[in-house]
Amino acid sequence: MQQYYSKKVMDHFLHPRNLGKMKDASGVGDTQNMRCGDVMKMYIKIKKAGKKDIIENVKFETFGCGHAIAISDMMCELIKGKAIEKALKIGYEDITKELGFIPPAKVHCSYLAKSALKAAIDDYKARLKI
Repeated sequence: MQQYYSKKVMDHFLHPRNLGKMKDASGVGDTQNMRCGDVMKMYIKIKKAGKKDIIENVKFETFGCGHAIAISDMMCELIKGKAIEKALKIGYEDITKELGFIPPAKVHCSYLAKSALKAAIDDYKARLKI
């Protein structure tokens, strides 16, 4: 079976804009898929804007296929500058709209990215309670 990579998927895979660690992260979340072996880690930097918590910056580290890396990068692009409540609403449909076709066998990568984001936000909220 041949895998299909859209031009945007290839661009975000070969030239990720948000790849790397963040030393001063407000929250860090990671997740993995035991079946395929993908591992994602997301770092978020939060700034307060009134009563809202805004994702000021975001970075990721992903061990996985081209789709996993491209989807991680696109998730970062889509959540940057958003309030955490709005960022948590971003999902598969939003990522597909931006990247183009994602094969059904790779849809789980978008759920992993969302899971890593949720874990980072949960970590941020847990740190606030310290």
